[in-house]
Amino acid sequence: MQKLVNVIALLSGLVSLSVVGGGAYLYLNKDALIDQVKEKATKQITEAIAGALPGMLDSAMPELPGVTGGAVPGLPTPPPSVTGGALPF
Repeated sequence: MQKLVNVIALLSGLVSLSVVGGGAYLYLNKDALIDQVKEKATKQITEAIAGALPGMLDSAMPELPGVTGGAVPGLPTPPPSVTGGALPF
């Protein structure tokens, strides 16, 4: 029975040491780990936007006409040849 208690105590100590060691590792390397996660997230977001943006732009652009009309619509094709004052005096 004493051997079983000793094994359990030894395993408990190992678990405690590994938790403390892992916490110390994370605390000492937190800045580097945060920077790595930021870089990976930025890269994935950039790739996702770069892949989706051209398709969104193409679908949002209207079809351009092949032929356009005159500069001012509604004017007769040859402008009137008579010019002058609008009020007769």
